[in-house]
Amino acid sequence: MIREDEVRSGPQSAPWLDVAALSNLSELAGMRAAWDELLDASNAGPFSAWEWLYPWCRRIDPDVRPLVLTAKDRTGRLMGLLPLRLEQRWVAGLRVRRLGFLGETHVGSDYLDVVARRGHEAEVARAFFQVLHGLREEWDVLDLTDLREDSATPGVLRELFGPLEVLQRERYICPYETLTPQEPFDAFLKRGSRRDNYLRRRKWLEKQEGYRIERSEEPGQLAGPMTDFFRLHAARWRADGGSQGIKGAGVEAFHRDATQLLAERGRLRLYTMKVGGRAVASVYGLVHAGTFVYFQSGYDPRWHNRSVGLVLVGETFKDSLAAGLTAYDFLRGTEPYKSEWVSQRRRTIAVRVHGAQRVGRWFTRTEGWARRFRDGMKQVLPAEMVERIRRERRRRAAVH
Repeated sequence: MIREDEVRSGPQSAPWLDVAALSNLSELAGMRAAWDELLDASNAGPFSAWEWLYPWCRRIDPDVRPLVLTAKDRTGRLMGLLPLRLEQRWVAGLRVRRLGFLGETHVGSDYLDVVARRGHEAEVARAFFQVLHGLREEWDVLDLTDLREDSATPGVLRELFGPLEVLQRERYICPYETLTPQEPFDAFLKRGSRRDNYLRRRKWLEKQEGYRIERSEEPGQLAGPMTDFFRLHAARWRADGGSQGIKGAGVEAFHRDATQLLAERGRLRLYTMKVGGRAVASVYGLVHAGTFVYFQSGYDPRWHNRSVGLVLVGETFKDSLAAGLTAYDFLRGTEPYKSEWVSQRRRTIAVRVHGAQRVGRWFTRTEGWARRFRDGMKQVLPAEMVERIRRERRRRAAVH
């Protein structure tokens, strides 16, 4: 286990930065104010927020021992954070010590990375990874998943560990759009293909008794809308074997905690469409650094033919333009409805570095064998059988 004193006494690549570590939840709980200030001064993504990672530790991995590296300048100002955890995996009787991001599993966190003040990304990352390089005997695999493809982190890792020691692979495509603040919504609609269908569907819905769209963003407003969201999200995915994004009581508890904390920071936007007093569609979004982040959604399948999802997504675009936001991000996934609204794409990547012991390389080889076996089975099995297996796995995961 990497100790805090080992981090502080390790090699320091930037004399003006003091790298230290915290490794318990009570210390993490007390970092909120400093973490928030740093995040606002950085280009880090929304899922590097304290309000996201602290409840992740409590609800998703309550046994986790965090390893959060901190970098401060000579005045004691926080310049950067690297939120990690060290977990142990047992593979064929061998222990693999794996360093990964806090928040990397179960909740769909994209754009994880070093959190550093703008303009200092590379030197802060270098300070952190210089320390981890000096502690290579203490870990077997460093896995950094779902970084943006333009992150400075992979280059710093190749510089410190050597280009042949850093494995990089693509993860997800994330559709997004740059917005012109205050642009009239109808002008925005004319630039795409969904205008006529959207207006027709919205006009029909507006004639229905009790039609309205509610936006919830205050901490005290969330209990009912979140309950509606969970119900509609589950209903949307039930016929497909269950949701991959939100499954299990622990994940729901996480989202109730995280949305409350994000609302306290003014970062939450929860939209609910109601007809006749009943919720029929929901969008769970975040606002971060001038961007509306479309996180998850749900709708009543009985209303699918009325395009309630399309109309509610349109409302989020309309709101974003009116609020002067400069971008709209759909995050991971290339579902067809996203391309109806946005035209740009970025990728996320995963980076792996092996520690000093051979077990890390062995772990990578076994993962490769397993991946090739799965891909081979998909090639030989009938497509309908592959789909049945996939749905059954989703159902089992939802139960557990």
